[in-house]
Amino acid sequence: MKSTILGLFIFFLCVQSASAQTSVGTAPTKAEQEILDLSKAKWLWMADKKLDTLNNLFHDKSVFVHMSGSSNKTREMEVIKTGMIWYKKAEIYSASVNIFGNTAILLNDIDLIAVVGGKEVVNPFMVTEVYIKDKGKWKMGSLTFSHLRRPVKLKL
Repeated sequence: MKSTILGLFIFFLCVQSASAQTSVGTAPTKAEQEILDLSKAKWLWMADKKLDTLNNLFHDKSVFVHMSGSSNKTREMEVIKTGMIWYKKAEIYSASVNIFGNTAILLNDIDLIAVVGGKEVVNPFMVTEVYIKDKGKWKMGSLTFSHLRRPVKLKL
C-alpha cells in the first residue's frame, strides 16, 4: 500500500513538473524536438493508417497499453489495419520529453477522438511514449494510455 501511494505521488509530481516545464516555454533541445515531432507525426500516421510507416516506427518488442488491456506490435498493427480502433484525431494540449542516454520518455496530455467498434468516442488521456534509439533511429518501445479525470477540453 505504501509503495502504491509513493508511486502515485511520484507520478503526479513528474506530471506536474512536466507541465511546469512546458508552460515555462523552455526551448527543447534538438533531440527533444526530434521526439516531439516524431510523436506528432505518429498521431497522423495512426489516423491515416500508414501501416508501413508505423511498422518502421514501432520496435519489434514494443508494447501497447490501452484501457482494455495490453498488446504487442503485431496485435496493435492488426487493430489499426482492421479499424478495430481508428485513432481519428489527437488534440495535444501539452507535451514534454526527457531523454536519458538512448531512451526518451514523452508525456502528452491529449483528447483522443477514436472510433471503437463503429462508435466514435472522445477521451482525455495522458499518453506515455517511450522511444529507444536503435542503430541511430528512434523506435517506439511503448505507448500507454492513462485515462484522465479531467473533462474533455475539445470542442466538437
